[in-house]
Amino acid sequence: MLTINNLVKHHGTGKILSGISFKARPGRVTGFLGPNGAGKSSTLRILLGLDRATSGSALINGKPYAELHNPVSTVGAALDGFGAHRMRTGRAHLRWIARAAGLSNSRVEEVLEIVGLTNAAGKRVGRYSLGMGRRLGIAAALLGDPKVLILDEPVNGLDPEGIRWIRTFLRERAESGNTVLLSSHLMGELAETVDDVVIIKHGTIVADGTLEEVIGNYSTLEEAFFALTSENAGEVV
Repeated sequence: MLTINNLVKHHGTGKILSGISFKARPGRVTGFLGPNGAGKSSTLRILLGLDRATSGSALINGKPYAELHNPVSTVGAALDGFGAHRMRTGRAHLRWIARAAGLSNSRVEEVLEIVGLTNAAGKRVGRYSLGMGRRLGIAAALLGDPKVLILDEPVNGLDPEGIRWIRTFLRERAESGNTVLLSSHLMGELAETVDDVVIIKHGTIVADGTLEEVIGNYSTLEEAFFALTSENAGEVV
């Protein structure tokens, strides 16, 4: 369970987050959407202990990230690209992370197979396509076999086969009882994947519910998103 409760974040004299609250539940894929600058990245960074909130809480299984006993086996995240040195191979990058976390090299081979990078694991990361980089980032997030997975733009750069793979993968993770939170600007793909949707605008939640509830009387998730995040949008769904 991911629980965001009355989260406030100030930056200088401005307010990035204005007391937002929502949950991402086990067995569900939750989509976290918002225009650029809406507060998505700040929320995820606070949740993962990379930034501090002004007030409120962001909890993983009831605890802030800093208090997790074994964070790598609790939550895995892929944010802002894959963060690997361009001269390292994909396998070396994952082995470095695994060693720091006390995990075996055999687990590295397992996650390479899961994300379909076994044949490319010996290549230097600098030669990876954007889609391969996305897969490498997901592999790193999976090393500890966490019950919570947080992904930022997971389908960006993937070809149609890769998009089908990530959709199936995320559904299987959720159906196994795991919690999945993802952000994406590709509404069509998101609508094919998520169970629940949270939409943020100017640091405020403007919609929070099941996919069907958020779409409501609109034709598509994309239509609902643009209606709810326009400057003259109405009340919270």
